[in-house]
Amino acid sequence: MTERSESELVAEARPRIVEVAAAAAIAARGSATFVDVRELNEWNLFRIHGARHVPIGTLPEAAQERVPRAGDVIVYCNHGNRSVLAADQLRAMGWTNVRALAGGVTAWMDAGGELED
Repeated sequence: MTERSESELVAEARPRIVEVAAAAAIAARGSATFVDVRELNEWNLFRIHGARHVPIGTLPEAAQERVPRAGDVIVYCNHGNRSVLAADQLRAMGWTNVRALAGGVTAWMDAGGELED
């Protein structure tokens, strides 16, 4: 069996999930739960204020305790690829209101979204 690349996995997952543009995510800032799926070293540099840190590798176990099932959930990473995979994984685990931040935290910053250190 041939192992697929990350870009192939992202392309396969993208049609199954909903992506949200940075401007819409910024507007949802007070009502959605933001979940950062980057690694700890990335999280330590900066993050969206109030985000929950759930590295993608821990998602299957940690999501049950750290990601609410009620309300909107917006998953993000640096550029939007891991968040597509994470949103697809959450969807497969039964989350219904989960979206991925298109372009990741980079798009968030470009759109004027605030960060915390």
